Amino acid sequence: MLHKTLIKVRGYHLDIYQHVNNARYLEFLEEARWGYLEDSGDIEWFAKHGLAWVIVNININYRVAATMGHTLEVTTRFSQIGGKSAVVAQEVRIAGSDAVAADAQVTFVCLDQKTGKAVAIDGELRQRLAQHLSE
Repeated sequence: MLHKTLIKVRGYHLDIYQHVNNARYLEFLEEARWGYLEDSGDIEWFAKHGLAWVIVNININYRVAATMGHTLEVTTRFSQIGGKSAVVAQEVRIAGSDAVAADAQVTFVCLDQKTGKAVAIDGELRQRLAQHLSE
């Protein structure tokens, strides 16, 4: 499933150079992931099964400066599922243009909320995550 989230760049997102501060992209990407989880129904599914997403690695490439007044379109999609982790690919575009402000690869594990340990991605969990690859 390809999910889109729109975010308006505000003055408080900017640094002294008047473009979006690099740390704000982490917030934009997280907002988009939450939107994805809400719209897919995964928040409820994970809660019902006592699981949580835990981010273990984020790699962000900054491409073009976004500035105040821009609307950013953040796309989120699953790109890979492994034995204990999965990867979500995200891209931040300046809406109305072909300009990519940033892109990221976000690796997460599924944590058992009772034990606090990462679980293997197999069985019903693998099926749930794999459906996102094919959508």
